[in-house]
Amino acid sequence: MQEIKLRDDTLITSKTNLKGDISYANHDFLKYAGYDHIKDVLNKPHNIVRHKDMPKTVFKYLWEYMKNGDEIFAFVKNLAKNGDFYWVFANVTPSKDANGNVIGYYSVRRRPNEKALAIIKELYAKLLELEQKEGVNKACEMLDEYCKGQGKTYNELIFSLQSM
Repeated sequence: MQEIKLRDDTLITSKTNLKGDISYANHDFLKYAGYDHIKDVLNKPHNIVRHKDMPKTVFKYLWEYMKNGDEIFAFVKNLAKNGDFYWVFANVTPSKDANGNVIGYYSVRRRPNEKALAIIKELYAKLLELEQKEGVNKACEMLDEYCKGQGKTYNELIFSLQSM
């Protein structure tokens, strides 16, 4: 497994339905994830690019924010089709219809700040370990405490790390 580094001008975008199935993926999504055609990912669960090193805690936060109609930021380690991986700084927002009902999700991913990744990798390793020993809820408590210790909400923390 090798790490793939995103270029500075990379803009990975995708759209999903409410269940997280892909309804759109741009060229950069296909390129970095290692798929040749949109038909290879269309209507597939977005978690086809989920790497095993990603704590479930982060995705629990993501879905809680999304269900409330809020945007969320996250650092995500993704899995390419061939087993390689790549890190992204993700911004996920709900897509709404004319009446304000959430009808899906839109995600834009960019190259992450390398300085931030050093912090995130250590944090994610601790979250994964706690998830395995005591479960996702305990890991969420740990992440809540970490954010409080930094004097920030989760989104503020993630955004500040990207801006370092």
